[in-house]
Amino acid sequence: MGRVFVTGMGVISAIGDSLSSSRSALLKGVSGIAPADLVQSKYAGTLRFGEVKMENEKLREISGVNRAGVTRTSLLALHAMNDAVRDSGWDSSFLNSYDTALIGASTVGGMCQTDELYRDAISETNGSAYTSSYDCASVTLFLREQLGVKGVTNTINTACSSSANAIMQGVQLIKNGFAKRAIVGGVDSLAKFTINGFNSLGILSPGNCRPFDKERNGLNLGEGAAFLILEREEDMKNKKVYATVSGYCNSNDAFHPSSLSENGEGPYRAMKGAMEKAALSPGDIGFISTHGTGTENNDEVESKAMMRIFNNVPPFASSKSKIGHTLGASAAVEAVFSIIGMQHGEIYPSLNFNTPIESTGLKPLTVHQKLDVKHIMSNSFGFGGNCASLIFSKA
Repeated sequence: MGRVFVTGMGVISAIGDSLSSSRSALLKGVSGIAPADLVQSKYAGTLRFGEVKMENEKLREISGVNRAGVTRTSLLALHAMNDAVRDSGWDSSFLNSYDTALIGASTVGGMCQTDELYRDAISETNGSAYTSSYDCASVTLFLREQLGVKGVTNTINTACSSSANAIMQGVQLIKNGFAKRAIVGGVDSLAKFTINGFNSLGILSPGNCRPFDKERNGLNLGEGAAFLILEREEDMKNKKVYATVSGYCNSNDAFHPSSLSENGEGPYRAMKGAMEKAALSPGDIGFISTHGTGTENNDEVESKAMMRIFNNVPPFASSKSKIGHTLGASAAVEAVFSIIGMQHGEIYPSLNFNTPIESTGLKPLTVHQKLDVKHIMSNSFGFGGNCASLIFSKA
């Protein structure tokens, strides 16, 4: 089986609702992190978030969704997926084919309707229109129904590495002959459920997050969605191509429910395995889109893992300094940003960095650069030590 290509992309985040608007914001170093306007939470005015400044009614209008019981998570996902399908030039014959797989990812899903979930749980009646949305697979099932997808369908929830693993599974389905093409990606929306949960861990920053900075003090939660269209090399005649998915690996350091081991065994194995899969050496990687959450544990551990692999760590940066941590969507959103940059010969900087971590001395990229990068590594590390690395290469 030949290579697997990315032939379409769609994205929505706090800095843009399309490929073009996202690139424009990335070039300008725009931050989408601010107090929340739309999410209903007592922390909306005291903490800062990467919120998509588009109301549900507008998302419904754009996507043509009229039925009740559709959550914000599903609306964000449909927006990004519709854009990806249009970008690829697919018509209904591709979507309706049993050779087209759909692999979605989310950590929150329909639980963004936290209050409705509680009321439905204690209701003695049939509940609200949102009752069916609380299932882990509800978003993927909604997307399958809306687009008429008939092939292999799956939902992955491995916390913050969810959509990286969705991309991996799509590639593997194609390479093993279970699909000729795949729609892969992830989504999460802001919700009381996650805001309260992360706040209880004490890892939400009261200001804008500062990935890899000595004075980092936590992350900003964000929301968004991104989907990529994957197709096999045999079907690439006369088709637009963004990149190839050349390497991928998932590992687990099995250290702690919410922290990585001090020496970064999981991240190290994920990055090393992805390079081995792509038949690349450390010197071939031109840029690393880091997980870079801005938390004390993650940034130091990821830095140490990179230093174990690279004698000279290549330029790296964290998109989370611009859009917040979009949880199950983060790997897919950051993959799209990475591919946009590689396509245009650009790499985009981290924001809010001043002083390196003392134990590593590493400095992320802080200014936009023009650079002809042939291979980009994208890291995503989830709770429970589930670590994933992807490598995208120029076609």
